[in-house]
Amino acid sequence: MKLGIVGLPNVGKSTLFNSITKAGAECANYPFCTIEPNVGVVAVPDERLEKLTEIYKPEKTTHAVIEFVDIAGLVKGASKGEGLGNKFLSHIRETDAIVEVVRCFEDSNVVHVDGNVNPIRDIETINLELIFADIETINKRLDKAKKNLKADKKYQTEIDLLEKILKTLEEGKSARTLEFNEEEQILVKDMFLLTTKPILYIANVSEEQLESIETDENVKKVKEYASKEKAEVIPLCVKIEEELSGLEDNDKKEMLDALGLEESGLDKVIKRSYDLLGLMSFLTAGEPEVRAWTIKKGTKAPQAAGKIHSDIERGFIKAEVVSYNDLIKEGTMVAAKEKGLVRSEGKEYIMQDGDIVLFKFNV
Repeated sequence: MKLGIVGLPNVGKSTLFNSITKAGAECANYPFCTIEPNVGVVAVPDERLEKLTEIYKPEKTTHAVIEFVDIAGLVKGASKGEGLGNKFLSHIRETDAIVEVVRCFEDSNVVHVDGNVNPIRDIETINLELIFADIETINKRLDKAKKNLKADKKYQTEIDLLEKILKTLEEGKSARTLEFNEEEQILVKDMFLLTTKPILYIANVSEEQLESIETDENVKKVKEYASKEKAEVIPLCVKIEEELSGLEDNDKKEMLDALGLEESGLDKVIKRSYDLLGLMSFLTAGEPEVRAWTIKKGTKAPQAAGKIHSDIERGFIKAEVVSYNDLIKEGTMVAAKEKGLVRSEGKEYIMQDGDIVLFKFNV
């Protein structure tokens, strides 16, 4: 599962990417420094794994991971091929969700592609290019569906849906602002629209702005815009996050304490991105390994078992499950069993985030 980091040139995309992945993507003060998308695989911070590692003292601890892609800066006209438009759009199509970095800080030393800082204009520049690309996709699909309607009346449902989406796009709104029923969701998924991808906005602020983040006008504007799309905004200072990412754990904690922060903004971004993709983790714990396994929300026990090995899914008998909180409260699996907190679940059990599981199987 991939998240594309997007934004106008010089808003802090590559600096954010470098900080998250420590992959060292080239970063310079001019547009299109990032031409081919840099890709980095990132461990998802999970305090539960640290606690389980203390209890079990395993040979290794394995975190869940997600993939971030640093995509070239976009300019007006991208949907018509301006700048690196065609590459930009094709790279976004390959991602599952979007992290949009919005510049909310003033700095005369960092060039703004449009001459001055205006976060809503910047957001609309990007989102309108995605909307224009989707309008083109919808119109092509609509022409095809109308031709097919002559032979098969079932295409009327698709036409109605396409026209509903087109109306919203032509109003300058993203398709993610619409509600879809189950049948429509299946059709929409097959359209590969850019504006249905879930989105997370990063308001990139200065260190000074962090002190009054709740009242900052630029951040408030971004939050108001995002609320219309039911999207979340994480304000952070990318410059500080870059410093934090290069520190050892103790030094990092000292700097966070000095800033009055419980966790880094990057940890928030990574955790929220994982959630944005509709993902969660179940856990396995023992002396060989403590591990978080990635599954989609709503996954049933046998399919979750298949993440470990296909044979376990094929020969699934049952899952012995205890919630993370119950295990930590009781201290050991034996104590949790004595309290009746370890459950035996069958094939229809829907996995919950933080379930600690032992699968029983026979092949």
